[in-house]
Amino acid sequence: MSLKRWFSTSAKRCTVPPVFPTSASAQLVKHHVSLRNPETAAQVADAFVPPGTKDKVIIEAFPGPGLLTRALLQLPKERIRKIIVLENAECFLQSLRPLQTMDPRVHVLPWDGYSWSTYRQLEDEGHLRDVEASSWTEPDPALRFVAHLPTSIYGEQLIAQLLRLVPDQGWLFRYGRVPMNYIMHDFVWERISANTSSTAKLKNRCKLSVIAEAATSFREVVPSDTLRPYEEHFWPPNIATAEGRSRKNRQNRDMVAVTMCPLPEQAIEKSLIDKWDFCLRKLFVLKSTPLDRAISHLAPGASTLLTMLANDHAAGHHSFDASKPVREMNVQDWASLVRAFHSWPFAPDIHFLVEIDCRDLTEYMLLWSENL
Repeated sequence: MSLKRWFSTSAKRCTVPPVFPTSASAQLVKHHVSLRNPETAAQVADAFVPPGTKDKVIIEAFPGPGLLTRALLQLPKERIRKIIVLENAECFLQSLRPLQTMDPRVHVLPWDGYSWSTYRQLEDEGHLRDVEASSWTEPDPALRFVAHLPTSIYGEQLIAQLLRLVPDQGWLFRYGRVPMNYIMHDFVWERISANTSSTAKLKNRCKLSVIAEAATSFREVVPSDTLRPYEEHFWPPNIATAEGRSRKNRQNRDMVAVTMCPLPEQAIEKSLIDKWDFCLRKLFVLKSTPLDRAISHLAPGASTLLTMLANDHAAGHHSFDASKPVREMNVQDWASLVRAFHSWPFAPDIHFLVEIDCRDLTEYMLLWSENL
């Protein structure tokens, strides 16, 4: 179905169709994959903000020309109170700005969804003043985050950093267990969803998998076949993926639609995310090595931690099998290891300074102390 035909089928639909950039403009935003099939966009919107949802405030980042934005606006109005659209690419803004004149719920801001200052500015300028913070035990807060996750390395980096902010309730998680709804490349999803349940999943297990599993529950909300083949559902026609991937992964153009919700009980204790990050980074270098052989890579004398873990088990705590390869360790294993590392008097001091390079913007921040 063409966009023109789709927009003319119902008086309820937005009358201004999205304009997809020309090839010259598209080269500048080649990693900004966005939905181009109206029927698919409607299905994704209904999955992200399902029936029974009421009075939500949506922050939508990287919307592209806004086909998903339009689909969200066409949902029953009681579901969405406001949509804050974050997009700084001028070639997309020409399709987004008309929406705020057509629907008072829409606020289009020419700001960069990569930039941490954007989310501070949302608060400073009062865009979230009508959003009431929910208790962490509340399963359905007023705020939701929606994004087409860019297929560049920055997109992968962004979701990794956002997940690190869940345990300490930083960023938008100050407002409660804010659900995150993403359209992302299947390569990233395979890493996020890689658990210890099967050999097939274990091969993709990594630091991102462990943090995601420890901090959130997640699931695909639209059958993956619904989003295939890529060229029938997405723009641009030729997907540009993150640098450094294998040829096989670069050729894979599959996209998935997922929802990630922070868990009410966090395996990562507050203020310990830096310790988790350190242990995961150090040990996943030796992901196929049994922990009892890999643990010395943490720091000189770290084999002492094995005795501490054995003592914890003897005291009735989590049963820990140190003969497991690193990538087969589950979240409970990692939690036990990090607790032992945290209490170890000879553990090295850890001060991570994370660099987020977003095109022309380079920001430095201590993520575990971030409290927007």
